[in-house]
Amino acid sequence: MPSPLRVAIAGFGSIGRLVGRCLDSGLPGLQLVAVSAARLDCARDHLKEFRCPVPAVPLSRIADDADAVVDCTPPEIFLDTMAPAIGRGRTIVTVSAAALLENEHVLARAAAAGSRIVLVSGSVGGLDALRAASVGTIRSVRMITRKPPLSLARSPWLAAQGIDAARITAPTRVFDGSAREAARNFPDKFNLAATVALAGIGPDRTRIEIWLDPGVERNVHRIAVDADSTRFELEIQNVPNPGHEGTGPLVAYSIVAALKDLTAGVRIGT
Repeated sequence: MPSPLRVAIAGFGSIGRLVGRCLDSGLPGLQLVAVSAARLDCARDHLKEFRCPVPAVPLSRIADDADAVVDCTPPEIFLDTMAPAIGRGRTIVTVSAAALLENEHVLARAAAAGSRIVLVSGSVGGLDALRAASVGTIRSVRMITRKPPLSLARSPWLAAQGIDAARITAPTRVFDGSAREAARNFPDKFNLAATVALAGIGPDRTRIEIWLDPGVERNVHRIAVDADSTRFELEIQNVPNPGHEGTGPLVAYSIVAALKDLTAGVRIGT
């Protein structure tokens, strides 16, 4: 039997822990070997619940014993995660599309080091169709997001615009611009927009609207694509993790699916 792919997880919050639990349950061809977190003591406490506990190590050592590094870290330490993984030529599986968009020089560094970066679909549906359409000509991509107002209550960008999310009582459009601007202004909220942009016509041509709507209980994303080969619209409503309403389990499951693709003999989808 071939040796399993050794996986380390950088960032052990709600997404990283769910990925870790899936790996710990026993997935053919995959082996969890290490995790890293801002607080290693908390990570070690969570690891006590695992069937096969692994070391919790500093971020600088996350790539030491791994073939693939899963990046679940906050955007502000994205480069700190990339450095050890790229330095050792590891495969990097990440959900940080917005950070990748802001640090595109990482792609050249990874290529020079023989490192591979896999940006997972996360909670985005329809990426296969969007990527296929981009081989031809895509005329437009627009994403309209509706969010509960309090989900952006702490947004520095909204505060700078003089918008108090807590006072919004009717559907209100608070942003209309490019995917690059959305990812830059809401770096921890719009990986989805950045992923759509990178898969399609780029961050400057992809248009994003953000509405704060008291009538919705979860994030609702509608993506419309107009291309020479296809026209489609899709709506995404992701179920949040209890206690972590900013993220949903689908993001973690997308990471696991991407890891399985790295070792699978048959791959389904583009």
